[in-house]
Amino acid sequence: MRVLLIAFYFPPAGGGGVQRALKFCRYLPEFGVDVDVLAPDDPKWVAVDTPLMDEIPEATVVHRVPFHGPRASYRGEALRGTSGLGRLAVEAKHLWPRLLVPDKAVPWFLNGVPAAIRIARSRGIDAIVTTSPPNSLHLIGAAVAARTGLPWVADFRDPWLENIHRLNDNPGLRLKAAANRRMARLVAGRATRLVAVTDAIADELAGMHPSARGKTAVIENGSDFADFRSLAYDPGDRFTVVHAGSFFGERSPRPTLLAVRSLLERRPELRGRVLVRFVGDMRGADREWAGSLGIDDSWEETGFRPYAEALAAERSADALLLLIEHAGGRGDTVPCGKLWEYFAAGRPILAAVPTHGVAAGLIERYDAGEVRDSDDADGLSQALEEMIDRRNNGGLPDIVYPEEVRERLSRRTKSKELAELLRGIRA
Repeated sequence: MRVLLIAFYFPPAGGGGVQRALKFCRYLPEFGVDVDVLAPDDPKWVAVDTPLMDEIPEATVVHRVPFHGPRASYRGEALRGTSGLGRLAVEAKHLWPRLLVPDKAVPWFLNGVPAAIRIARSRGIDAIVTTSPPNSLHLIGAAVAARTGLPWVADFRDPWLENIHRLNDNPGLRLKAAANRRMARLVAGRATRLVAVTDAIADELAGMHPSARGKTAVIENGSDFADFRSLAYDPGDRFTVVHAGSFFGERSPRPTLLAVRSLLERRPELRGRVLVRFVGDMRGADREWAGSLGIDDSWEETGFRPYAEALAAERSADALLLLIEHAGGRGDTVPCGKLWEYFAAGRPILAAVPTHGVAAGLIERYDAGEVRDSDDADGLSQALEEMIDRRNNGGLPDIVYPEEVRERLSRRTKSKELAELLRGIRA
């Protein structure tokens, strides 16, 4: 069986959103599913990870077509320090991307659809898979399926309508949300099967169209333990906490940094012996705020790092920091793909997340670390202190998962689940 996987984020794109598609390419052939990939050429990503190109399996055939949409950027960062005509110029530059529905990647539809149809016919494709974000890829899937008659699986890594980082707090955004609902209903109705990484996303999909519930499956994100096989944990002089990933939307480093300041006020002897590493980009406003706390010797920002370097930083950490905000209740249903990577790294997790949410439940289920509420800087400070004392009084060992748990979590198992689903729609 051969599938065409349509992905906007694929090497040399960097960031966590690349890994689901890339790992499917690695493991699906083990289960009798060969993969062609359609991805953008020069898609103007924020993060580029050229070394990740080496991770594309030789058997994967990658097709690239141009993307003529806007360059990815953070409007808030661009506006910082501007005023007058300069500010108006920045706003004008970002106006077009903000008007695009459902997202900034929708211009790729014009090149993506004819390319996908051509590939499907010339390569003997048996099924189409689209993976989001961006959600506009599912519109490509709908068009290609309609033209070719091929079965089509729409895979959702994030919610479409209840995205944790998206607010509908003005009339323009509410109009855009209404258009998104119509597009989501079209996709849910036309897709042969719908796949979600969480039960909550599956529930959202099931409500999009009367036919959706009976054709929706959950295939979670997975952990690739092989990525960490050659990496070792070697405790250093400083207790190091690593947060992997950049800050955007409502995600904030502030509760963590307040927790560190509180700890150093209680335990001044720990100054110089604790370090929080943010392996990714911080917003300028957060960076300036952090500089006002008087703890510059206790945190650092590395900026975006290639995937291999991020994994090495995670494995060498004493603890791994997971941040999920409440976002008006939306954070309860978002486990964050980074969590599965943390499971594979094997180091204890320090989680500032909604305590009744999905992420907290998974961490507690696998006894993988400490959970505190997203807004509870004092609780986070106490948990950090306990972890430091445990390391200093006997060590903070790896989290060792039973073999059946490793199997359940693994990317290979998730690829097997997708392969079974694909064979089912072809039958």
